[in-house]
Amino acid sequence: MNIGQAKQDIKDTVRLYLKKDAFGEYRIPVVRQRPIFLVGAPGIGKTAIMEQIAQELHIALVSYSMTHHTRQSALGLPVICHREYEGKEYDVSEYTMSEIIASVYEVMRESGLKEGILFLDEINCVSETLAPSMLQFLQYKVFGGHRVPEGWVIVTAGNPKEYNRSAREFDVVTLDRLKVLSVEADYEAWKNYAEKAGLHRAVLNYLELKKQDFYLMEMTAKGRAYVTARGWEDLSQMLFLYEEESLAVTEELVGQYLSHERVVREFMAYYDLYCKYKKDYHISEILQGSASEDMRRKAENAPFDERISLLGMLTDKTDGMLRECMEKTDYLENLLQVLRHVKTQLGIPAEQGQGGTSAAEAISIQIAARERLLASLSAANALSAEDKRMHQRVLAFLREQKRNLLLEGEQPVTGEQFAAVRRAFEQEAAGAKQETAQAKQCLHHLFSFVEQVFADGNELLLLVTHMTVTESCAGFVARFGCEDYERHSKELMLSERREALLREMEELEL
Repeated sequence: MNIGQAKQDIKDTVRLYLKKDAFGEYRIPVVRQRPIFLVGAPGIGKTAIMEQIAQELHIALVSYSMTHHTRQSALGLPVICHREYEGKEYDVSEYTMSEIIASVYEVMRESGLKEGILFLDEINCVSETLAPSMLQFLQYKVFGGHRVPEGWVIVTAGNPKEYNRSAREFDVVTLDRLKVLSVEADYEAWKNYAEKAGLHRAVLNYLELKKQDFYLMEMTAKGRAYVTARGWEDLSQMLFLYEEESLAVTEELVGQYLSHERVVREFMAYYDLYCKYKKDYHISEILQGSASEDMRRKAENAPFDERISLLGMLTDKTDGMLRECMEKTDYLENLLQVLRHVKTQLGIPAEQGQGGTSAAEAISIQIAARERLLASLSAANALSAEDKRMHQRVLAFLREQKRNLLLEGEQPVTGEQFAAVRRAFEQEAAGAKQETAQAKQCLHHLFSFVEQVFADGNELLLLVTHMTVTESCAGFVARFGCEDYERHSKELMLSERREALLREMEELEL
């Protein structure tokens, strides 16, 4: 299976393991909840999907790489305890709580979440001294005499032996107690994640042209040459920063993330072309509907790879706009709920006059509650980047309004005091509405450009497909609509259906 299928399988398994009956007991007893063992080549995103699953299920996550642990840190340290058995006293050796188990309890204490995932990476690469205890842990969920708390699902991961010399095979007795998922590198599955994560367009365009370079493991005369999904993502982040600082991107830089001479050389050649295309085509002018006739002719006569690069740069720009519109809309909806709580605390619905709590105090209560929520989710590792930005935006608005109210001085609560906060919210909402209208206009200009310039190619199909499968685009269209997308989507569906009917007729010899 690919990493996307593995994510869904693990997510479903965790959800079912945590399902309870009418009496609050787990439907699948803890002893029958097999630890999940995710086996796959390095760098394909095993750790990333665990973070996504925890965020989507709103549970905690504790992650450890077992290659960093000694027997003492994993099991705890031995201590001598005094015990009395049948009237006689004995010295008995026990263990302090394992660092791993203690981390689970610490996250539970800081986040307030009682259920989560304990993710142990490189599980089949532990040291010789720790291996027997690790096998016992997988079978009985116990480290040094301390059991993993109920409500915590164990997910492990490891690399096949061909990728890691220190990896060992589990025996049948151990494997029979695990839920084993074998994962292979798959570009299409990773592409969906990469689009959502906003990876550098040069990386995505290059891989769209050379999918075979997405994941490579080869032996050469100079040693092992490899390219991984992790390498592409890390390179992407560095490209953004280098461009922001106007630093020169070199083969040496690319080679620090892609350990394969041919791929480094070919990606660098493409990146130089990508930068040239970026200068030749003024993306903002195209999206504003003011592309020159020379630019249109150049695009129309461009070779296939240049067309793909141009379309990628255009969709990259619009994706950013649509993502920002969606995030701002989510932020405003969340902020509206907060302001309703503030209004209720002030008692304004009942009367517009005096109240016992000032607006600044009411906002302070909401700030404190939001900060606690943010700290809890952060402690549980259950906070996505999008949600974090949303919470930070809400806090920034509330803090600014509190500061403005305090500058006016502490006053008795009046309807006008809250009206100032409401006006600030309405101003934010008006700005978001204007940005949404501008984004819709840019989409219209994008479709018009592709229709006119690439009428004889597959670029329109690629654009509609991109908008269908990209989360920010599909979400924007569902919420705000896009006539161009809806029209072309229907046309393409009818065209596909017509071709399918023709094929069926040919098969029936009609």
